[in-house]
Amino acid sequence: MTQHRDAHHHGAGHGPAPSPGHTPSTGHSHAHSHGDGTELDWGRLAPLLERQAEVAGGAYREAAAWLGTLVPAGGVRRLLDIGSGPGVITTLLAEAFPYAEAVAVDGTPELLERARARAEDQGLGGRVSTLRAELPEETGALGEADLLWAGNSLHHLGDQRAALADFAKLLRPGGLVALVEGGLPLRHLPRDIGIGRPGLEARLDAEHADWFARMRAELPGAVREPDDWRALFAAAGLTPAGTRTFLVDVPAPVPPVVRELAVRHFERLREGMGEALAAEDRTVLDRLLDPADEHSLHRRTDLFHLTAHTVHTARKG
Repeated sequence: MTQHRDAHHHGAGHGPAPSPGHTPSTGHSHAHSHGDGTELDWGRLAPLLERQAEVAGGAYREAAAWLGTLVPAGGVRRLLDIGSGPGVITTLLAEAFPYAEAVAVDGTPELLERARARAEDQGLGGRVSTLRAELPEETGALGEADLLWAGNSLHHLGDQRAALADFAKLLRPGGLVALVEGGLPLRHLPRDIGIGRPGLEARLDAEHADWFARMRAELPGAVREPDDWRALFAAAGLTPAGTRTFLVDVPAPVPPVVRELAVRHFERLREGMGEALAAEDRTVLDRLLDPADEHSLHRRTDLFHLTAHTVHTARKG
């Protein structure tokens, strides 16, 4: 599993679902390739995942601080970041819980190597470790935890109910699980961008929702389950402890890093959705991605970055 990953969301490092054709690693072979079966280039994707998570860093720091009101920082001695990717959120959690050993768990060695390097660079190498694991098969080998964070990774496991039950077994008494799932879709553009039919991103969202449903249905052991996280927590023997949503808001004019993320985001959408889009929308995307076009993402003054990430929590009695 990778963070983020969620190269569509956003990844914030832990972000919503990835773009069609760009599935992050979940420990299953399907997750290590594009929709066409070619291997993902983690050397190219990892820096993108890191920048996404860094842009959303303020929201995730707020989320970590909120978790500190639900479980005492001094009581968290070991925490797991399930689907850590390159470890941006792992280090944020390590900073928020200064007495904890923080373990970045992922199925992709290249991303875990970046997580180790990040921890060393931030002086956290003594408290941050990495663990390569294929989930759900190796969930039981992750060891006990006082805090288990799964950022946009649970939805890459076919049977989410069973996965949550497995997560619950890892928690020590009084421990907390925090799932980042849902929120609001990423927005970069106003409704009317001056070319094509207004509402482009809403139509892209609709296509992405169809792709996401197909992705879920094709996972090994897939079980269709309503996204009722309180009910799923209860089924796993956990007590819901609260839900909050955290905003990522970078208004126009955006800094270069956010403009770059927007370009990469729309490149993935154009590549991944391909012929599923109406011809007019494909033409608009091509113009948005053409640096020579006056309406391109490279030149627009109305570009922004707006999304929200929802964190669902539950406690083990």
